[in-house]
Amino acid sequence: MRQKVTIHTLQGKIHSGEKITMLTGYDYPMALLEEKAGIDIILCGDSMAMTVFGHESTLNMQMDTMVTHSKAVRKGAPSAFLVGDMPYMSYQISKEEAIRNGGRFMAEAGCDAVKLEGGQNMAKTIEAMVNATIPVMGHLGLTPQSIAQLGGFKSQGRDCSGALKIIEDARILEESGISLLLLEAVPPEVAGIITERAKIPVIGIGAGPHVHGQLLIVHDALGFFDAFVPKFVKKYLDLNSVILEALGNYKSEVLEGQFPEEEHCYKLKDGEWEKIQKQLGL
Repeated sequence: MRQKVTIHTLQGKIHSGEKITMLTGYDYPMALLEEKAGIDIILCGDSMAMTVFGHESTLNMQMDTMVTHSKAVRKGAPSAFLVGDMPYMSYQISKEEAIRNGGRFMAEAGCDAVKLEGGQNMAKTIEAMVNATIPVMGHLGLTPQSIAQLGGFKSQGRDCSGALKIIEDARILEESGISLLLLEAVPPEVAGIITERAKIPVIGIGAGPHVHGQLLIVHDALGFFDAFVPKFVKKYLDLNSVILEALGNYKSEVLEGQFPEEEHCYKLKDGEWEKIQKQLGL
């Protein structure tokens, strides 16, 4: 078993120039596989609202659901650096609410950090959470909880003013005490400037190659979610086709009487069938 991945492990990787790997994970079976694969960071993300529960955005997730799934991920991946994704309105209302909910991820689910969206507007909240011993991962660029303001799932920082805003927000968040930063759907040049200036690990999802590490939604990477596929996704497997073929084969074998076969059946102990027949008069 590998050693526990900590923030010091991740800091060591960026100092040595080794890339950091990060994937989402929402349940025990997937977390177990990601642990075996040696993924550094697992994000129990509110993206499960879409990939697992079928919603059109991430806004439907509740704290209890997020904590429950984070617990399952921790059981499957005890040595990964686990980040709990704070759902919509679990941290925006007040600093006290943010600390209370962030603390639940740490105490109940065993997370190593929590993630929240927002720039300068979240700086004071982040400071309060860090002061309360809750490590925070910032999230800039395309922030899915703000899609109503952004006008949909659109890339960010593609003009001068937008780029400068993200760069400045990254500086402010780091000064506020974040341990890591996630950049989503921003141009590589912008991500590169932020990464070069940062003293903390910077992870990208659709942010190009110049960051310290990469994140993908695991359902996207495995071809297990087709409702919405962003430009930055690379499919490493077409799992939908594999599963659909298997389900079709199962259905056919059941209908044709090919399953179950003898090898799938339990056998009576020697001599017991005769006793049953005698008792039932068969």
